[in-house]
Amino acid sequence: MDIFNKIKTNMGELGQYSALAHGYFMFPKLEGEIAPRMMFRGKQVLTWSLNNYLGLANDPEVRKADAKYTEQYGLAYPMGARMMSGQTTNHERFEKMAAEFEMKEDAYLLNYGYQGMVSIINALVDRHDVIVYDSESHACIMDGLRLHFGKRFVYAHNDMASCEKQLQRATKLVAETGGGILVITEGVFGMAGDLGKLDKIAELKKRFNFRLLVDDAHGFGTMGANGRGTGEHFGVQDQIDVYFATFAKAMAGIGGFVASTKEVVNYLRYNLRSQIYAKALPMAMTLGAIKRLELIQTNPAYRENLWTIVRALQSGLREAGLDLGRTESPVTPVFFTCPLEIVTQLIYDLRENYNIFCSAVIYPVVPKDVVMLRLIPTAAHSLEDVEYTLKAFREIKRKIDNDEYPHELADFNK
Repeated sequence: MDIFNKIKTNMGELGQYSALAHGYFMFPKLEGEIAPRMMFRGKQVLTWSLNNYLGLANDPEVRKADAKYTEQYGLAYPMGARMMSGQTTNHERFEKMAAEFEMKEDAYLLNYGYQGMVSIINALVDRHDVIVYDSESHACIMDGLRLHFGKRFVYAHNDMASCEKQLQRATKLVAETGGGILVITEGVFGMAGDLGKLDKIAELKKRFNFRLLVDDAHGFGTMGANGRGTGEHFGVQDQIDVYFATFAKAMAGIGGFVASTKEVVNYLRYNLRSQIYAKALPMAMTLGAIKRLELIQTNPAYRENLWTIVRALQSGLREAGLDLGRTESPVTPVFFTCPLEIVTQLIYDLRENYNIFCSAVIYPVVPKDVVMLRLIPTAAHSLEDVEYTLKAFREIKRKIDNDEYPHELADFNK
């Protein structure tokens, strides 16, 4: 059978909605300057869907640096992978800054966060090793796990009893294989916004022999007294053996880094396939990352402004009786129980009648008949933005409670 024939009958869990959703519910186009207000289908909307936590995307200093370095270097230099012809002093300069900031011995700059995490997992373990990981781990972690030829045990999300049970299984197995154990979790879980229990996992190190890898994509720059991340928030930064962060969230950029001991980072430098066989991060982006990290280190006001908006938004939503689940971070999910038809009507109402744009998450990411509206507060938002949004959400909650939305799919083309 031609493998393309399968596409005709099975577009996948999300692809099955493509005819209905493309261009509106999925693959929407937000246009204009990156800001709380952008253009969607020809009109201005208040957007809560950009991972621009600290508001650096359009920060004047950042924009000036990005323009300067792009004009100076273009987007081609350096050509080639780091190992072959893509190494520069500025790549090394960022690594030194990142390592010092994260209180690690060394760091390695990555050309892209997602592929970086996949390669980190692939490089750290072999078929004799066992991975123990959280059940709600990000897709980049799951893809890394698929490359692992050894055993992997999943524990129920943030359930330390389950984690301990899987560590017991792993300990017995590595006694036979001669391998080691790698525990993987996230610092901030990007959908629900809850925190990985890094303090509790660190406690388990007293009874089990394992190394801890933390994906802190949403925690870097936002969590902790100095923005070092979720490890700093819990006071266990020194217990994180391998720390990973991406630039796509607080840094409003592309790329990422991994930090650990000098020995481990040097090993990764020579064994990360996504870096060995792919082009280095362009110089303009590398210098832009340096500028962003400098601002994070020297301007706590960015983080303070973010948390002012987070607290106002989340407390207001909770006071309105809305379900925010278990979030402990800037990620602000709002859960509704309703069928897909109502979901489309709800989103359509928000975008067309209230001019509010936020992302909607449906099955299989959340259970069937549940919709999660995912709001991302940023330092660029205002308290006026929050008040307007709270008013709108109180009204849509009333409509759902009173069953006022039509029980049919919204037609965004009308």
